[in-house]
Amino acid sequence: MKISIKVIPGAKQNEIAEGGFDESGARILKVRVNQPPEDGKANVAAIELLAKYFKVKKSAVSIISGETSRNKIVEIKRD
Repeated sequence: MKISIKVIPGAKQNEIAEGGFDESGARILKVRVNQPPEDGKANVAAIELLAKYFKVKKSAVSIISGETSRNKIVEIKRD
């Protein structure tokens, strides 16, 4: 499953919220993480949070595009 997310680094707490829709009409999730956007720390925190949210292993979550952007496309592989 592929999803669009918007990562918001430096938040007070880690959470996932509805983020509206992108230009193609696909739903976007807002992923707020308390890590800074340096050295991939926010990406790691986002992957951990998404894995917990979707109840999958961290290795099942990967960033397909947007590694250095706040807007990302993430693939989640379910067993």
